[in-house]
Amino acid sequence: MHGTFLAALKARHAVRVTFVAEEDGGTRTRVCYPMDFGPGRKIKDGQPRYWFWDSDSPDGPHTLGLLQSQVGSMVDTNQVFDPASFVTWPTNWHVARDWGAFS
Repeated sequence: MHGTFLAALKARHAVRVTFVAEEDGGTRTRVCYPMDFGPGRKIKDGQPRYWFWDSDSPDGPHTLGLLQSQVGSMVDTNQVFDPASFVTWPTNWHVARDWGAFS
């Protein structure tokens, strides 16, 4: 899965990720844009997470941080995304990539 995540991130491809939600233990499947892999800035436990832009959430688009243990599957959809459609903050990524102004 980690290889799928990194390849999709670098190719700017959306992924279909199935995961266990922390809030209720339910299984969810979303189409998301991979953003980064590493510890969170707001979550201070130091655990590396897969960070996504969840464009498919019924609650509206938002960031989604998942521990590796939460992720059941991840599939590259080959659907290209534009980082400019959601990145609105100064970036300081853990994983190097060529996203132009958003690298």
